[in-house]
Order: sequence, then structure tokens, then C-alpha cells
Amino acid sequence: MEAEGPIRILVADDHPVVRGGLVALLRTIEGLEVVGEASDGATAVREAQLTRPDVVLMDVRMPDLDGVEATRRIRAAVPSTRVLMLTMYDDDATVFTAMQAGAQGYLLKEAEQDEIVRAVRAVVAGEAIFGPGVAERVLGYFSGPPADPTPAYPFPDLTERERVILELLARGRRTSEIAAELYLSPKTVANNMTSIFAKLQVASRAEAIVRAHESGLGGPP
Repeated sequence: MEAEGPIRILVADDHPVVRGGLVALLRTIEGLEVVGEASDGATAVREAQLTRPDVVLMDVRMPDLDGVEATRRIRAAVPSTRVLMLTMYDDDATVFTAMQAGAQGYLLKEAEQDEIVRAVRAVVAGEAIFGPGVAERVLGYFSGPPADPTPAYPFPDLTERERVILELLARGRRTSEIAAELYLSPKTVANNMTSIFAKLQVASRAEAIVRAHESGLGGPP
């Protein structure tokens, strides 16, 4: 069902320039209204509960609370609000985790402005929207052979952020490099690593890397 009156939008992205550009674009489009902004996942959840927008434009990688978990909490707290992921990450794990969390659409930030506006209107109307490259993989997934009953990801207890950190760790990144790549503080990365070690039941960084390689993460050992 389409929203009555202008479509009310909340924009969540931790990059001020990107967020500002999206807000400026959306405010020029007739029939769209920006009702809030958020620079992290926790703020996005809070703003969604306060403003009850029709749709949230949600980045995936954000500090404090990532976009996937924020999506899950928003869909639970405000079921009428749709979530459209707008991100630079198009790996299968992130795409399917976001959809499982309740996102109705998934676009890459390289999408044209008209494509973003069409996607906003489509998800509010109840459609599922994917960017071209993402759509091909989603269709391929569902048209392929039946999935193996074993979990697709070897460590299902890890959060989305912990999975990303483990993958980077398995690729040989140092703590400072992971922090810079994910826009996190080194202390936050270290705390996540402590959680990862506990869940993997390992005592050191080296053991975690071995476990990751044995499970196919980060390339061959």
C-alpha cells in the first residue's frame, strides 16, 4: 500500500557528506519528505521510533550498531516502516543477512539518483527491490540447486560486525588497519576480537586465524 501524502524518509549513514547529499537530493523530489537523520545504528533505531517514517535509507557499516542489526530492531519496533539498504558492500553474506533482518531492498551507493528515488517509492508500495548486480545473485541463489542444510556461514554465533572483523583478521589485517577500514576505534575492534575468541573457543589471534582459514575464510591458509 502506498503512503498517503508525502513519503516520510529517515536517512541513516555515518558519512556526513554522503548523508547530506542524500538528504539534499530527497528534499528536491516532490512527494518525498526527510523527517530525520542518523549517523549510527542506535540513533537510527531511536529516530525511527520517534518519527515512524515510511522508509529508512540504511547504510550497512556504521559505528555503535551496524545497519543490519538496526534494521532488525526497527522492523521489530516499527513494523510499518520499510528499510532500504544503501551501501557499498555487495558480498552475499551481507546481502542475505540484511534481507533476513527485514530489509525490503538493497542498492549500492553507485546507483543513479533516479534509481534510488524509484526504489524508495517501490519499497513503500510493498515491492522488494535490488540493484542489478545484487538481483542477479539473488535470482541465481533461488534458481540454483537446493541449499545444503548445513549453515552457509561457519560461525553462526558471530554478529555481523564480528564476521567482518574475523574475515579481515583472516586476511592478515592488523587491529589498527581493521579499525581504519571499518571506521571503528582500535579499542572497539579489540573488544570485538575478545568476543570472537570466546565464541570460537580460541585463546589467541593466531588460533582464530587458523580456525577462520580452516573454515574457508580469508583465502587459503
